[in-house]
Amino acid sequence: MLKRIFTSLSWIVLFSFYATAQQKEYEVAVYYFPNYHPDSINSLWHGKGWTEWEVVKAAKPRFSGHEQPKVPTWGYFNEADPKWAAKEIDLAADNGIDCFIYDWYWYSNTGRYLHEGLEEGFLKAPNRNRLKFALMWANHDWLNIQPATFDNARVKLTEGEVSKELWDTISTYIVEKYFKQPNYWKIDGKPYFSIYEIITFINGLGGMEEAKKAIQLLEEKTKKAGFPGVHLNVMSWMVNDHSVRSITGPAKPANPHVMLSGLHTESVSTYCYIHHFGNFSKDEFPTVPVGKVFEGIKSYWKEFSAEYPEVLYTPNVSMGWDASPRCMQSDVFERRDYPWTPVFVGNTPASFKMQLQEAKKFLDDYNPKHKILVINSWNEWTEGSYLLPEKKYGAAYLNAIRDVFRPVKK
Repeated sequence: MLKRIFTSLSWIVLFSFYATAQQKEYEVAVYYFPNYHPDSINSLWHGKGWTEWEVVKAAKPRFSGHEQPKVPTWGYFNEADPKWAAKEIDLAADNGIDCFIYDWYWYSNTGRYLHEGLEEGFLKAPNRNRLKFALMWANHDWLNIQPATFDNARVKLTEGEVSKELWDTISTYIVEKYFKQPNYWKIDGKPYFSIYEIITFINGLGGMEEAKKAIQLLEEKTKKAGFPGVHLNVMSWMVNDHSVRSITGPAKPANPHVMLSGLHTESVSTYCYIHHFGNFSKDEFPTVPVGKVFEGIKSYWKEFSAEYPEVLYTPNVSMGWDASPRCMQSDVFERRDYPWTPVFVGNTPASFKMQLQEAKKFLDDYNPKHKILVINSWNEWTEGSYLLPEKKYGAAYLNAIRDVFRPVKK
């Protein structure tokens, strides 16, 4: 009898140890911008067969020492080809990445947009189960900024707001097409779903009460599909008093805390550094040292996680920032609104590795149940943030992720 009790207690201890060890595992998710394949909407807007690769190729140096154009080691490939997607999956998985978070689009006047990279490429790759995937609904207005002209007459090609009727269609598609995939990213069994512009979502539906109903609808559909619920994530750049004051309609939330709780938000993330450190002085152009930016970012991690303890905060590390390819190359390069922004310099693989180490330390000190890091970005080439191999440094940025989060035991 005593032996059986001891054995049972031993198993409990071992299980508890294993569970604790599992909780201390880090998950590394990387944002994926899927504009590197032919898309029918892009063909209407930019010409048949156009992809973002055209913007990459057209980039020029805008000042002394400016490293443009970027030259991808793999060339200008079609991400909607499952063979290329398989190469991306292997490269990511081999270097410590757990998940691709796809920037995902659905507009009222276009329907689904840029979906072939995920649906025809990633999901049809033979090795797809090596990597998880999730959606970050990029529900922003789509502007004609590829490239943008200096007069900043940015033409709005489509709006990010959606109606209640369209949300019903979108939410059903998300659950049926993506959440049910075996390698969709789940946290505590709940499919992860992120909304880029939470204020746009709320206002498009007519206010906070309608937004609550919309999230509840997604929750109900997710539970009906057999999951315990949906893990709702929002971007931190709209989680502040200024943004919340711009909410329209009845029952406006008094502050960001009320907004987050009302929508049953479980986590908050950051997409890129520029969202929080974009108010540079005029003399901070055309370059800003990435080290200066990162000091502010580290403070932001601590401040946000302390101010919003009710949600999980997943810190962000950004590989770099250079949106100059999205500026008309024949126009003068001067400070204006996006994309006429300073270039972050000094973002070497060594600097990137240091930032990853700091993020890991923050997660250890913060010590949430789920230690998740999000990285910008797998392939935001025209914003100067990419992990895919490039002519100068090869796969050094990817290797830094592996070395920090998946070190090889000697």
